Amino acid sequence: MSKTRIICIVGATASGKTGVAVKLAKRLHSEIVSADSMQVYKHMDIGSAKPTEKEREGIVHHLMDCLEISASRYSVSEYKEMASEAIRDIDKRGMIPIVAGGTGLYINALTYPLSFAEVEPDEQLRAELKREEEKSPGILHKMLSECDPVTAERLHVNDTKRLVRAIEVYRKSGKPLSEHGNDFRNEKQAETEFEPIMFQLTMPREMLYARIEKRVDEMVDMGLSDEVKRIMQLDDFSEDLPSMQGLGYKQIISHILHGDPKTFEETVEKIKMETRRFAKRQLTWFRRDERIREVDVTRFSSADETAEYIEEIVRREYAKTDAGNGAQ
Repeated sequence: MSKTRIICIVGATASGKTGVAVKLAKRLHSEIVSADSMQVYKHMDIGSAKPTEKEREGIVHHLMDCLEISASRYSVSEYKEMASEAIRDIDKRGMIPIVAGGTGLYINALTYPLSFAEVEPDEQLRAELKREEEKSPGILHKMLSECDPVTAERLHVNDTKRLVRAIEVYRKSGKPLSEHGNDFRNEKQAETEFEPIMFQLTMPREMLYARIEKRVDEMVDMGLSDEVKRIMQLDDFSEDLPSMQGLGYKQIISHILHGDPKTFEETVEKIKMETRRFAKRQLTWFRRDERIREVDVTRFSSADETAEYIEEIVRREYAKTDAGNGAQ
């Protein structure tokens, strides 16, 4: 039985994934499944760089605006379930699904045989760990580095939610989160539901950082601060919500509620700095995946030209596969 084919467009934040994915979807008459951990939330438009209706160019996007910001949890396994359902639906209607986004674990959830740790949440333990972090900022990352250095390496020191979960998994199961079925090389040759062909949009590091800084400035000009203030006025708002840990939102909320950083200008600079660090971690994540083909976007004059190049590779690779299957 043949697997469902999917095309993955990945890369660091601000690398142009949305534009290329939209142009590719138009060329293939297909739809897009988002692999972005922030665009899934409603009300979070500017700060998550969610494409506007104009930017979507009539292409259907799945897994955007499907969660309230008050959602207390949204696990990778939940993403996998929702994304897989969307992919099957697109495939059933005769199209090749295009998965686009920069959340590496979401991409891996769809393209590797990951088995997620079924460790039940321990609210008491979580509260204790959060209190320890409040008393000694950075302590959770240090703790995780000692018991699960692989997971600690990919998590930011301020990503309290995921640090707490990783420590919780270790303490409750006695096994690091990185060993709970995260067979990234698939050395056991386990079966996967989808057959991916994967592309990473790349460019020189200095160019990427310049694009990040420009994007943050554009978000501020578009009213990012006002968007955050509107969210803070919602009845179910809390700065501790998972949704509020997103880049831009977290920093502005901290500035408004705690005066840290003291000025808005300093807050904007902090957002730029944290976004550059995030992009660096994304690059490290995707670099280790040998299946991904790098596409240097500086070789092309537009997103449509980049999409045309990707389309040619996809059609060529699928033609090879189909010919091989027919010969058997």
